[in-house]
Parts: sequence; structure tokens; C-alpha cells
Amino acid sequence: MSYVIEAAIGIDDKATTATRGWFRIDPAQCRVVLQGALTAERVMLHARSLPVYGASPVPQNGTDRLCVASDNFVIAAARQCRSGQTLAAFTEIKPTQTEDGTMVAYLAEDSEYDDEQAKLAAIQRLLVIAGYDASPIDGVDGPKTQAALATFLRKSGLKSDAVNAADFFDTMIKAVESPSATGLTWCNDTKNRIMAAVAEDDGRTVTSRGWYRIEAGKCLRPDLSAQPKRVFSFAEAVDDNARPVLIKGKALNWGGATLLCTRDSKFEISEQGDCSARGLNAVGFVPVDLGRGGQTIRFSTP
Repeated sequence: MSYVIEAAIGIDDKATTATRGWFRIDPAQCRVVLQGALTAERVMLHARSLPVYGASPVPQNGTDRLCVASDNFVIAAARQCRSGQTLAAFTEIKPTQTEDGTMVAYLAEDSEYDDEQAKLAAIQRLLVIAGYDASPIDGVDGPKTQAALATFLRKSGLKSDAVNAADFFDTMIKAVESPSATGLTWCNDTKNRIMAAVAEDDGRTVTSRGWYRIEAGKCLRPDLSAQPKRVFSFAEAVDDNARPVLIKGKALNWGGATLLCTRDSKFEISEQGDCSARGLNAVGFVPVDLGRGGQTIRFSTP
């Protein structure tokens, strides 16, 4: 895949279901998640992209709903969640045995990249989020991608061979999570997780898009087109069960008076009229001034 992901596994064995995560997997890489012989009755998988990617890719639709936690976890009885745990959709997988006896499960996306293309598309994607013009994200090398990558390396004080370093995606993600002098940056100064949405007006259509997950103490840049005429922002603090955080009975959110359409799950909406009549939510966004090249919005608790 062209995303850095975190995976969790579920094991059904002797009438007991356990889960464990998170295992980080970089593009075009493998990760050992179980040692020894595979004797479990069923093996299940749940994968999530890092918060820097916003709502992409599309969440999976698994048949088993098992407990996970926000941080690294091992849950012995994973069908009955406790405090701090939430249900996630797991999909049963059938690992393939390789010549050396290793059992392997592959994660892929619709683009069907090979390893080299997946890594390049992943670099392009993070460059775009970081504010560099490396589009389209297609896994195809060319002068535009190389120029954007060279600029990123130069500004980061890195040599050209840094691309081949084992921690290169760590370096890129840290760059994306840092406030930028260009584009829009959200920074979460609360103790809660924040879900944010952005909207762009290109002069003809206003498109709203979300949700972007911003963990406590982190910053994130939503992906924006090259030169939007206007940009809008909305964000809301949520608890471990994805419910709005309330302060004195009022939801803790950051918005404005411009009503635009959203939905509870991942969305990208280009028609902004009659939100409620279309089964959507009408939410108040605030305009963001990018006239000076960049804007950082810091979310804090009153």
C-alpha cells in the first residue's frame, strides 16, 4: 500500500478471542506479527492509516467486531470491551505459505502497486500533505516528483540517500506533523482526540472533506489543492468512544457561521445545499485566511 498503516490482529483459539496491536507497517515492507506455528482456528486483521492521512483510505468492513485500544494493547477477552477500549471491524484472513514455511498476508489497495510504485506513491502522498507539489499520486517517477523531493530533502537538511534510510517515513511524518509556513495546519493542544474537517472553495464549488484525526499534542495538515480561493475549518473533541466531549453541557468544538455539509463517517461532499434533507449534518465552519501563505490553528480547552 502507499500508506503507512497500523495493524491489529485477532486470534480465535479454543473458544477464546484475543487481539493485539498496533503493528506499524511502512509501504512496501513486511512485519512479523506472530511467532511460531500458526495453530489458531481463525486469524483476523484490522488496519488503520496514520492520522496524517485524514480519513483515507476507506475503512474496512469486517464481519467480526473486536476490542482495540488507542495505544499499543493486548486484550485477552476481546469480545467484551472494557473502559478505554472500543470495537473495530476485523476481517478474517487466510495467510499464504511461502517456500520457507512463513505464513504471509498481503494488504493492498485498488491501484495494485508493486513494491517500488507503492513506496514512491507513499512519498508523493506525504510530500503533497506537507505542502510540496508532487501530484498526481500515481507511483510514477518524473521531474515534478524529483523536484518536490529534492526541495523537501534540502529544507530538512538531508542528503539524497536519506530516501533509502529505514527511518525515512518517520522523517516525512514528523515533517507533516509540524506547523508549516504554507497551507493550513491544525494543532491539538487539548488532552482529547480531535476530529477535524476542511472545506475548499475553488470559485465554482465548495467541497467539504473529513474526518482528520488529530491526537492530543499533535499537529496535522489537511491536504489542500494548489490555490483554493477560500478555505474553511471545523473541529470537534471526542472521547474514546467517538462521542463529543462536553464542557458544561456544550460540545467542545471550533467552528463558525458558514454552514456546510458533513456526515458521521468519512466524507467528501461537493453539493452544500439542503444538508438535512439529504441525510447529512449541517455544521458551522470558520473561514481560514491563507493570504499570507499559511495559517496554524491551535485547538485548546477554554
